[in-house]
Amino acid sequence: MLDGANAFAAPTKYGQYLEVEGGTGTNTIEWLSYDADGTVWLKTKISLDAVINNTPLGTIPEVDTLINVLHHAHAANPALLLTESGFKVITKLTFPRHWGLGTSSTFINNIAQWFGINAYKLLADSFGGSGYDIACAQHNTALLYKINENGPVVTQVNFNPSFKDSIWFVYLNQKQNSREAITAYKQQRQNIGPVIDRIDSLTNDALLAQDLQSFSAALEKHEDLLAGVLGIVPIQEQLFPDFKGIIKSLGAWGGDFVMAIAEENPANYFKDREYETVIEYRDMIL
Repeated sequence: MLDGANAFAAPTKYGQYLEVEGGTGTNTIEWLSYDADGTVWLKTKISLDAVINNTPLGTIPEVDTLINVLHHAHAANPALLLTESGFKVITKLTFPRHWGLGTSSTFINNIAQWFGINAYKLLADSFGGSGYDIACAQHNTALLYKINENGPVVTQVNFNPSFKDSIWFVYLNQKQNSREAITAYKQQRQNIGPVIDRIDSLTNDALLAQDLQSFSAALEKHEDLLAGVLGIVPIQEQLFPDFKGIIKSLGAWGGDFVMAIAEENPANYFKDREYETVIEYRDMIL
């Protein structure tokens, strides 16, 4: 995807909310972030001057990251912070933040909506990344996402397979750092050009598959092809060699969720191996 291949993505039912209240008269941004279970994982006050000047506090990394993102948003729309003398901001996740379902990108998209700016540019200026989960945050249907010389191209597609009851998502108990994964990919890749057409063909095969067997075959070939590009062993060989079905890595390979395809419910298989989070397709995807 980073080199122009089509990515097939689907928005999840899980997400993140951002609520903003102005006029506090404090010349600060009072920030409160809740995890899905209602616990507070970030609470801070940031002066508007710190945001405007991009001045890190140097105490909590997450706060300095927040200041940096807000600074880039301010740079894109300087008028917003000048309209009020302070703000109260609350963010709420509807999924555990360690799951990696685009926590950062849904945050970036919400900040961009608050400031009325381009979310893809804000992502590029702050966290970096492909931006496909920005597209998911902005759409309620499955989509194809492609990066060309002019920026992101999003094409909404219809994906409601008859075999969706045979698809599950399994959390691998480790949060993947997307920025580190991108760096590793750029170091590992060789001549990626010839691979792009093959990747696009397999993505199209998966999208148009009429039955579970065709869908599984396309994903298995896709997994093997990318394993060669990345120089790593596919996750099914690493962790689940005896699984009766197909396991597909998702997003930044090596962490977060995988997609499991099986004719029978595999929840017990994974839970016996201490992978407790197994979610049905209908409970995960919009």
